[in-house]
Amino acid sequence: MSQQPYSPGLENVVAGETAICEVTQTSLRYRGYEIAELAEHASFDEVAHLLLHGALPTAEELKDFRRRVQAAMALPNEVVQVVRSVPRGAPPMDVMRTAVSMLGHFDPDAQDNSRDAEVRKSERLLGQLAAVLGQWQQHVHNVSPYLVDAEATHGGNLLGLILGRRPEALPARVLDGTLILYAEHDFNASTFTARVIASTLSDLHGAVAGAIAALKGPLHGGANEAAMQMFLEIGSVENVEPWFRAALAAKKKIMGFGHRVYKHGDHRAAILREWSVRLTKLTGQTKWIAIADKLQELMLKEKNIHPNTDYPAAHAYYQMGIPIPLYTPIFVCSRVTGWCAHIIEQHGANRLYRPISVYSGPGARKMTEIEKRA
Repeated sequence: MSQQPYSPGLENVVAGETAICEVTQTSLRYRGYEIAELAEHASFDEVAHLLLHGALPTAEELKDFRRRVQAAMALPNEVVQVVRSVPRGAPPMDVMRTAVSMLGHFDPDAQDNSRDAEVRKSERLLGQLAAVLGQWQQHVHNVSPYLVDAEATHGGNLLGLILGRRPEALPARVLDGTLILYAEHDFNASTFTARVIASTLSDLHGAVAGAIAALKGPLHGGANEAAMQMFLEIGSVENVEPWFRAALAAKKKIMGFGHRVYKHGDHRAAILREWSVRLTKLTGQTKWIAIADKLQELMLKEKNIHPNTDYPAAHAYYQMGIPIPLYTPIFVCSRVTGWCAHIIEQHGANRLYRPISVYSGPGARKMTEIEKRA
């Protein structure tokens, strides 16, 4: 076989085509709609409908969609018992992954890969994953059970489930907007994982569980948690530059910066930073913005690297009182819509993913009988 071009990390390798999302250096569109327009004018429920059904909903369709998703928040008792039996110190991402596998056992469409069945499963998972996070909060932090508001957005209800109380309007709007920004992003690591699993004609729950495992890594979804831990470690604006110089000297990775596609800045980050600034009017926690802006200034000057969405998500979530270990599970509650849309698309025109590799091991060797080996 002739030598094939090799690109580490599959950088710039076209691995398929999709009608779901278009990513360029300067734009991000979901099924043709620019992300900034969706973030400003739509609810996450509308965007979820767009990704799963292919079109923005009418008012009546949105009402029915919310009703179906909210109905799915009533988890099977067996799943609730499993979530509440997991040790409190377990990573919440592992809880989410386990819950998806469990939910597959109770879904009547679990083994049906037809489009209609997969849309039904996708809507159910959207509601169920939010409910799982609420159950985990009750288990670990003893928050009060939250009664889902039929008129609220999915983001508003998710924040209510996390906090155990009805959230204020601005934080509810910001979290809902964050879900829009995180919902979909082309063939990223977790989405590609889901598509590879789906390409074997495995089921949707299995593909989503694999995607969650991929998203757990700090080089993908876990960066928002690491970014907030970094802000807490820095502690003050005055300490930003000394911390930064020490980090560079130690060759420490500075989290929340850089993107494989957006070399000149992630426009989602700018949108979310402005929302976080708005939150400071409510919380008074201005120092996190000041620390983040100062560190961003130094990174641009010294490294010419821009922040990604995880960077402002960290201080926005912190201001809302969301526990840091839940930052990436919230990502799951959003990105599940994108994953499911890709799984449906993969099953609709399937070809098994089977790449080749470049061998870098020893050359041909003769085996020696065990008695003759030194």
